[in-house]
Amino acid sequence: MTEPVLVVGATGLVGNLLARKLVADGRDDHLHLLMRKPVETAYGAATMHIAPTKKWPDIIASIKAQRVVSCLGSTMKKAGSKEAFAAIDRDLVGVVGKAAKAAGARQFITISSTMANAEASGFYLKVKGQAEQLLRELAFDRLDIIRPGLLRGERPGEARLGESLAIIASPLLDRLLHGGLRRFRSIDAREVAAAIAVLLVEENSGAHIFENEAIWKLAERETL
Repeated sequence: MTEPVLVVGATGLVGNLLARKLVADGRDDHLHLLMRKPVETAYGAATMHIAPTKKWPDIIASIKAQRVVSCLGSTMKKAGSKEAFAAIDRDLVGVVGKAAKAAGARQFITISSTMANAEASGFYLKVKGQAEQLLRELAFDRLDIIRPGLLRGERPGEARLGESLAIIASPLLDRLLHGGLRRFRSIDAREVAAAIAVLLVEENSGAHIFENEAIWKLAERETL
């Protein structure tokens, strides 16, 4: 990479896989990783920025990344409350987006969720949709919204029981989802990371939404 790229949330499932892929592909010379806590993982020549979230806007301003990827995301159980969940999955995503736009970012990529909708009756999908809406309002030259189904993969940190049970059952459930329902199928987090790696070299403008089918097609152009 010849222009600064910033990945926010590289300690999560997709963020970690994406960072490792960019390093393996030799695309780490201008790669920046922003996170709250230090990690033991080595990310090649990438520059790691460890700081509390209140300092993130200043760090983003100093990096001046042209392309920014938000892999931020939590769960209701891990966050502890609806307010805490929204503070990460909507508010913090919005803060990162605003800081990236102010710093001159041309492209912003965010991981959302299938059926995200700011008007949804369910709290989770509503928050995800509100985050998408905040990013749309910032009018990036290019905005890529990734809406995967249930993510499969080994998450760093503590296991999520409900999610683990769903993943175990996913091979059977996936067989029942055909046609338009394929967007609800589970998807390997490595495929999502591969798709994002492809998008990081796209030059076309506009806002784009990628659900499972589109994610799989992008991932076919990359190998992990």
